[in-house]
Amino acid sequence: MLTRTILTILMLFPFGAHASAEILPEQTSAKQTGIILYNQYKATSAIPFLTIAAENGDAEAQYYLGEALRTKNHYMNSAARKWYEASANQNYLYAMIQLGRIERDICEISNDCSPSLKTPIEWLNHAKLLAQNKADAGDAEAMYLMYEITLDDIWLKKSATSGNAIAQYWVATSLKQGEGFVLPWKRSEAVEKWYRLSAEGGYPKSMMAYAAILYERGDVEGYRHWNEQAALISYATTVFGYGSDLAHEPDTFGYPLDLIKGYALIYWLSELDGGGGMKENVKYTLPRIAAKMTPEQIEEAKKFTKEWALNHPPLSFFPDKLSQ
Repeated sequence: MLTRTILTILMLFPFGAHASAEILPEQTSAKQTGIILYNQYKATSAIPFLTIAAENGDAEAQYYLGEALRTKNHYMNSAARKWYEASANQNYLYAMIQLGRIERDICEISNDCSPSLKTPIEWLNHAKLLAQNKADAGDAEAMYLMYEITLDDIWLKKSATSGNAIAQYWVATSLKQGEGFVLPWKRSEAVEKWYRLSAEGGYPKSMMAYAAILYERGDVEGYRHWNEQAALISYATTVFGYGSDLAHEPDTFGYPLDLIKGYALIYWLSELDGGGGMKENVKYTLPRIAAKMTPEQIEEAKKFTKEWALNHPPLSFFPDKLSQ
């Protein structure tokens, strides 16, 4: 089950979906480390790792480096734009879309940047042409990107129907918020359907949304199942909740008490010292669990943490690849 789920994550968040320069194993490793750190809200820490692969021409690393620089500085500056454009010049659709979304950046305000290679609308039009061709060939991810480019809900539905788990999540979420023309007595049924399909496709945010639906109708076992599945693929928010549940901090969902595993999972989250508020959660919860344990149990739990981390994907908040 875990192997299948890890493969699903790689399909949801592909490493190098477009042509890019060939890079050496150590550069690939640096790129993957950079993406892991970025997905843990550690943009500043990710930059030196992403730079190694970006400077060698890897389009995805260039895109994520642009994202990390923009996140660090809170705006699009010349350094971020440089890497977005390098990635976009290799036809990396995500970079083109981000360049197409620029309305006003620091370069326009300061006038100290080199001229852009294309205007935002030119980047979007180029992205639309490439994505349309892929979408017409049945590429579900390209269909989702067509939605991001055009904001046409038809593309979102096409992508969801073709099996894209992220599109399925957004279809469910939009329906839940009252959007779309659906008979009132069919809306909740449709919301559940799309969250379930997305959860089965490996998207952790849908796993938790679907789990909440099950819990609301009294299916506690179903809730526990999907809560655990999201924790197994290292969705940080759920790892915290699952660890707290196991340690009965509090005992809300009827898990058997497992102080060692509960402590181990919360302790694992200590490495998330970037954004996401996890550092504060750990600081509050870990001593409460430790107060119920012997020193020997705590040491055993720390060993459990190391073993768990080796056998599961890296912790992630699963941020949207196309950040706002």
